[in-house]
Formats: sequence, C-alpha cells, structure tokens
Amino acid sequence: MDLGLKTKVAVVGGASKGLGRACAQTLAEEGAKVALCSRSQPDLERAAKEIRDATGADVMALAGDLDQHDTIRRLIAATVERFGRLDVLVNNSGGPPLARAATATEEQWATAVQRSLLFFARMAREALPHMKRQGGGRIINILASTVYQPIPNLALSGATRMGVVAWAKSLADEVGRDGILINNVCPGSILTERMLSNVTSRAKELNISVDEALAQRAAETAVGRIGDPKEFSSLVAFLASEKSSYITGTTMLVDGGLVRSVL
Repeated sequence: MDLGLKTKVAVVGGASKGLGRACAQTLAEEGAKVALCSRSQPDLERAAKEIRDATGADVMALAGDLDQHDTIRRLIAATVERFGRLDVLVNNSGGPPLARAATATEEQWATAVQRSLLFFARMAREALPHMKRQGGGRIINILASTVYQPIPNLALSGATRMGVVAWAKSLADEVGRDGILINNVCPGSILTERMLSNVTSRAKELNISVDEALAQRAAETAVGRIGDPKEFSSLVAFLASEKSSYITGTTMLVDGGLVRSVL
C-alpha cells in the first residue's frame, strides 16, 4: 500500500531512541522527509545517519530540550525553512518522572506537566499555522496505556496524558475543517529503554530479576509477548498518511491486548 508520504515533511520528537526513533525510521522508509529532535546531540546525529543510510531519505537533526518552548519554536521554524512545509507532527516526549500518586514531589509534578501535557499543546500551536496555510496535516500524539489503566510508578503519566486526550479531542473539533486530523496512539508493553527503566524499578521492588519482570509483563498481554517498536510505528505512519482521511479525535492502543477495558 502506498501511503502517499513521498512528498510529505514530518517532525518527530524524542527521535534518537525508542518509539520516536522507530516512527522516524518508518516515515523515512515511506519516503517522507524527516526532522528529528532530542536532547542528546551524539545520539541524535547517530540516529539521523542510520536513517539516511538505510532509507536514502532527507533527514534533518536538531538537538534540544523539548521541555523548553524555545526549542519547540526553533524546531518547527528550522523544519519549514529547510523543507518549505510541514505535513506531519509526531508529538513524542521523554515521558514524566517515575512516581507514585501519594508521594510525587512538587518537582516531579512540574516536570510531568511541562513534558507530558504542555509539550503537546506547544508543538501543535507552532505547527498549526503552517498546516493551515497548505490546506491540511496530521498530528499524532504518543501517549501511554496509562490513559486506560494505572501502572505502578506511572501515576504522573496517567494524570497528564489524560489531559492530552481531552485537549486533543477539542483540537480535532477546532481544526478538522482545515484538513488537519488529530489522533493519539498509546503503546503498551513495547520494548524501549523507557519500558526497561520502569520494569527494572518494578523488579527491584518485587526482589526479582529484570528477566522475570519482563516475563510477567509479557504474560499480562493477550498475545503473550513484548512488542517491537516497529509494530507501533506502522500505525503512526498510517495515521500520518493520505489513507487515514476520516480518522480524527481518536485514541488507539498498540499494546498486544494488555488493556482489558472495553471502553
């Protein structure tokens, strides 16, 4: 299936590793020009080179802290200056601090709100004028399965990302007639450094090995295994594409059946 991404320009946050890296790779494989951003210049340059070498795509790398509004402004402006347009925004941040609901500190809350709520609004606010001017676009927000059910040590993830779900629903109503579609994608047990960090913390609490903790996470899914980032990025690429023309305001899981909720 041709997703119609060969003339498109995409921005991907948190793109040096994990889900962001996988999304950038898949979009590049589909022919999109891609702008990458993350904090670590060496990791980002390595990812950009690997994607260029593997796909032949035009890839731009801009290092910066996406918790800072100035970085977001620079990223969007540099992308449009380099490529002349902006079609796809993959809003992916590093995730809030690991914390429990009862004991999360003021500092952890402040970081979570900046990184896992305001980040999404700021990215969209900078990108939307460019998308409106060219007659359409796609915004895909990378959230977490915590919007459906709690996970130990991820209370701040659920609290802030639920706010993103409500914001995204309102935004979808506001910009749908401009040809701009807004959707959220929630990973479950997908093997990334972020997931390993949470699993390692949980293993220490339970006094078990990390391998045992990973096996427990796999057993919690309907398919009985941990997911691969590529399985996640394939849905993101579809939502970024011309084929996804009548889907907006939705929140989708890529979790191997981890979440048992029927709503």
